Amino acid sequence: MAARGRPRGFDPDTALRQALDLFWARGYEGTSLNDLAAAMGVASASIYACFGSKEQLFRRTMALYGATAGEPPRRALREQPTARAAIHAMLRATADEITRPDSPHYCMLILAAPTGAVENHAVREFLADLRRDMFATIRDRLARGVADGDLAAPASRVDGIARYYTTVVQGLSVQARDGASRSDLETVIACAMAAWDTLASGPAVRQPAAAADWTDAGRP
Repeated sequence: MAARGRPRGFDPDTALRQALDLFWARGYEGTSLNDLAAAMGVASASIYACFGSKEQLFRRTMALYGATAGEPPRRALREQPTARAAIHAMLRATADEITRPDSPHYCMLILAAPTGAVENHAVREFLADLRRDMFATIRDRLARGVADGDLAAPASRVDGIARYYTTVVQGLSVQARDGASRSDLETVIACAMAAWDTLASGPAVRQPAAAADWTDAGRP
């Protein structure tokens, strides 16, 4: 009887790239193990032997995604000399990646598993952790700008600015998936950067009054 396992010529790196392409196109729940076996050109037993479960394979593909399509925006944050230039370059790199003609028009961190079956909760939390890391990376770059003196915003406002630009990044992905062109996204980026001076150095943003204050307003 022939031994079970990887077929001759099985290349884990190539197979992982094929799995990434399929997960990217169909999302986590829209991709079955049989789909993966067909795309990777191997038996399901070989997938289990090399990568473990479907969830473990997905986690590996997300690491590959982060090192490839996810790297240009992070590199922009690291390499640009000022916080403003870093945010602008990050947004433009994001728009470039999610409108490439040779890949699906969305970011896998945002849309690969937004909702779904209860048993896939761990996958959604895994992606949520990656998105929280995106926020932390943006926040850290802004904090670096404060330390370097090129960002005048008080430290107390850094979290809010980081959350705003994280939201813009995520919104770009949804817009691209729904058909927005690279030019359309550039308009969004221009609007987001037009807000920079107000966010980074303007007066403190006034917080809305508490619900009780609104309720009691005008009472004698």
